Amino acid sequence: MNVDSAIASRTTARVARRILPFLLLLYIVAFLDRVNVAYAGLEMARDLGFSDQVFGFGAGVFFLGYVLLAIPGALVVERWSARISISALLVCWGSVTILTSLVHTPAQFYTLRLLLGAAEAGFFPGVIVYLTHWFPARDRAKAVAGFMIGIPIASIVGSPLAGLILRAHWLGFNGWRWLFVVEGVPAVLLAIVTYFYLTDRPQGARWLTQDEREWLVDALNEENRMKRVSAPSSIGRVLLDARIVMLGGVYLLGDVGLYGFTIWFPTILKRVSGFSTLTVTLVGVFPYLVALLSDLAVGWHSDKTGERRWHTALPLFAGTGILFIGLAFNLALPVQIILFCALAGCLHCWQPCFWSLPTALLGETAAAASVGFINSVGHVGAFTGPFLIGYLRTHYHSFAPGLAGLLVSLLSAGILVLLIKTPVQTPVAEIKEHQFVT
Repeated sequence: MNVDSAIASRTTARVARRILPFLLLLYIVAFLDRVNVAYAGLEMARDLGFSDQVFGFGAGVFFLGYVLLAIPGALVVERWSARISISALLVCWGSVTILTSLVHTPAQFYTLRLLLGAAEAGFFPGVIVYLTHWFPARDRAKAVAGFMIGIPIASIVGSPLAGLILRAHWLGFNGWRWLFVVEGVPAVLLAIVTYFYLTDRPQGARWLTQDEREWLVDALNEENRMKRVSAPSSIGRVLLDARIVMLGGVYLLGDVGLYGFTIWFPTILKRVSGFSTLTVTLVGVFPYLVALLSDLAVGWHSDKTGERRWHTALPLFAGTGILFIGLAFNLALPVQIILFCALAGCLHCWQPCFWSLPTALLGETAAAASVGFINSVGHVGAFTGPFLIGYLRTHYHSFAPGLAGLLVSLLSAGILVLLIKTPVQTPVAEIKEHQFVT
């Protein structure tokens, strides 16, 4: 190993140790606040007299608020400050989550879910952009996977925690109300830590040595220079780029499946099994253990091979096949639970590879705009999935039509990502660098 490769390996490892665990913690908190409604709904809908359609719309309307501010959130991180913007978002969404404990009517439920979506909108695209400030493209799928495993970890931790809190009746309030309070407070407290802990750019990283800072800054500058040669430069041109529009379509269709499953899984499991609420929350850990392992494995293999599109498409196709089997055959409950686990793995592991596509195509502000745009478009699907299942369940008294809709959506997403005409290639500078680093 020569001097340059030693610096590269040491720098990447140090950046990963410093940044990824903290971003992972923030994403766990964010995702808990986003989907704790899935577990609160086990008791909340009954207490408040909400129909499946009301609950599904309220759970999904979060993503309409999310759509409004995703692009500005990504651009703020690119052009201004990650630590200040993320700190402000943490205070906002933590406060809204706590206020959700006071809901009594559908209108209040819809309003607070909409506000929560707006408050969280800039966080995920902002972090994706933030990672481009610290990781060269060849390492980005692993970095994104290291951040996005917060989704399954949040469910692994949150599911049994929700089961315990739902049994509480402190100070005369039902457990589902306390669930929002207990899971909203950490976001507010972490806002203070974020402000002092995060570093916006490598140039200001005192925790790196001078040679490490210089190597990282030079590597990222060269990478962006190579991208600017062939990439659209203005935000308007980015949003009209057919590749970016198609990636937005992939994310929309994929999120129909991901959030349709995530929001409704506890309710579906309880109704098909007859388990108690506590048992449902304990069994609910297993699908997300599978998702955690699949996220890491697929992200690692994608970076090792340098391939992105098939690593995105194959899990989507596999999820389609699993849903088909579940709908076509009358399976015993243990087999259904195994299929739920496999489906969760497929619905999560395509995303780290997917998010390596737009950031590899574009540089700097253009990449930030594309990430915000794709995230906004995609979360229309995140609204559609939960609402579709709730609406069809109310009208047809079965979850089968809604799950069939998820099947079609996943299949379409897998096909669409393979139809992107221009292959996403690693810039020449990265290929040369990768040759001596590995």
